[in-house]
Amino acid sequence: MIEINLLPGARKKTRASKGASIDFGALLGGLTSRFKDPWLLVAVAGMALGLAATGAMFFLQQREQATLAEQQRVAVQDSTRYAAVLSQRRAAELARDSILRQMAVISAIDGDRFVWPHIMDEVSRALPTYTWLRSLVQTSSTAAVPPEAVAAGAVPRLTFRLIAYTVDIQAVTIYMKQLEASPFIENVTLGVSETAVADGKEVHQFQLDMMYQKPDSTAIRTVPLSIAVR
Repeated sequence: MIEINLLPGARKKTRASKGASIDFGALLGGLTSRFKDPWLLVAVAGMALGLAATGAMFFLQQREQATLAEQQRVAVQDSTRYAAVLSQRRAAELARDSILRQMAVISAIDGDRFVWPHIMDEVSRALPTYTWLRSLVQTSSTAAVPPEAVAAGAVPRLTFRLIAYTVDIQAVTIYMKQLEASPFIENVTLGVSETAVADGKEVHQFQLDMMYQKPDSTAIRTVPLSIAVR
């Protein structure tokens, strides 16, 4: 069968109506012509760099934030642990200071146990011939000293006074010199000195005021105590 096309161009239109074709060459040429503009290239490159920098900064900030959070967690744990250690240390130091104060008080009390035996021994040993004691009394304050003052060494000095008789006036001077030579006694001063009657005899009565001093360790001789057990 022979088909005759009486309408010129009708077949071309029919073919064209089947689907519109895209001219990729023309499109690529248009894009190429646009990208030949240098300012457009700078703008696109700047936008790309900005996006890349923003992403990198966000990533770095996230990682730094995670690192700081971990450091904070470790610091809090260490702080809690160290706080407990410091609290225990302060409690131990308070207990130590309390024990040291108690030991200082005990040491001070123990060191003064033999004060009066030493004083009486020195007073009697320095006594000249034809001289005898009438009284020996403490003249410093006898009030109780607080333990804090004892521990701090703020204990008042012990002073005492003796009254004696002698038949020789020169014995007073000798007695004062011998008392001053004692490592336990200092500041010997003469008070009242007058004539008196004792046991119906005329004698010379005198008063000496003095102070106890802590002797050097070489002046004290200690003897070990031994007890026989049967």
